[in-house]
Amino acid sequence: MNRAGPTATATAAVGPAATCTVPSAARGPELAEPRGGLSAAVVEALRTGAPPAYATASVLRADPWGEDLQLALYLLYELHYRGFRDVGDDREWDADLLRLRQALEARFLHALRTDLADAPRSVEEAFAPLLVEPVDLGGSLSHRLEKEGELWHLREYAALRSLYHLKEADPHIWVVPRLTGRAKAAMVAIEYDEFGAGHPERIHARLFADLMADLGLDTAYGCYLDQAPAPLLATVNLMSLFGLHRARRGALVGHFACVEVTSSPGSRRLAAAMRRCGAGPAAEHFYAEHVEADAVHEQVVRHEVIGGLLADEPHLEADVAFGCAATLLLEDRLADHLRAAWDQGRSALRKPLPTPAPAPVPPSAP
Repeated sequence: MNRAGPTATATAAVGPAATCTVPSAARGPELAEPRGGLSAAVVEALRTGAPPAYATASVLRADPWGEDLQLALYLLYELHYRGFRDVGDDREWDADLLRLRQALEARFLHALRTDLADAPRSVEEAFAPLLVEPVDLGGSLSHRLEKEGELWHLREYAALRSLYHLKEADPHIWVVPRLTGRAKAAMVAIEYDEFGAGHPERIHARLFADLMADLGLDTAYGCYLDQAPAPLLATVNLMSLFGLHRARRGALVGHFACVEVTSSPGSRRLAAAMRRCGAGPAAEHFYAEHVEADAVHEQVVRHEVIGGLLADEPHLEADVAFGCAATLLLEDRLADHLRAAWDQGRSALRKPLPTPAPAPVPPSAP
């Protein structure tokens, strides 16, 4: 078994593979390397303070699933989270950047709607298949990791997922001021758990950082952006697309509900994978925590968040269903990408992870 991965060559001198960590006083991660003309325009604009230089036609020609568009959109969305080092806070609401973001969003959203033209439009149709675990789990990525995943697979999976899990629940909190009554109360209750129920050491983002440390990964926020391929960026961009627009509040609730409904069984399998591969107690704990918590959240989000939202705004039902379907579509695209790479014995990342150094051996007793 090649526990480090087939193409990982760089090795840290001591401890975990710390390749991205920035000083604690620095604000935000570094900007990513561009992957095409649109992302280059965004990076240059953020570095210089100038408006982004691009042709409108280039957005219309861009592959909505491609590396260039998805990275450009991710960079623009990240301005609403922690931003980037040496990029002014005022760029968050820069009119020229927002104009480009709107064009990229339209391209992305059109691709989603095109691929989901035949998707369910009712909540019952959208969620019914998710409430019963299929007999055949052969296509499940978490099942594959549980049964045959190697440690290097788990490290790659965690590095990619860190782009969301280090800000876990942040995109969903935007829906709270857009809800009322039952839906708002239930959503806040779930988010309270996600943010540690008043205990900073239990914030889910902190638990994921602990998982990463167990796996010898750098825990710096946004560290693995350059390694993340477009299928992963699209899963994070989807949350921001829904979360930043009040008009898409129904889709965001649908996304959140889909994640909560599918989380518990998947987390159980991932906890087993971490345990089987000896990933470490914090790595196993992150997913074990989600098995119990998300089983409870699933009931609350379906009956109270969705139920309360549609009692107040029944016209949003198709949007809720769309949010669920879009989530499944992008998760399937990501799983296909990971399986295709791993089936060939190669890294699924754009740049392979460095091999973590072995743990120091304690001195022998005299």
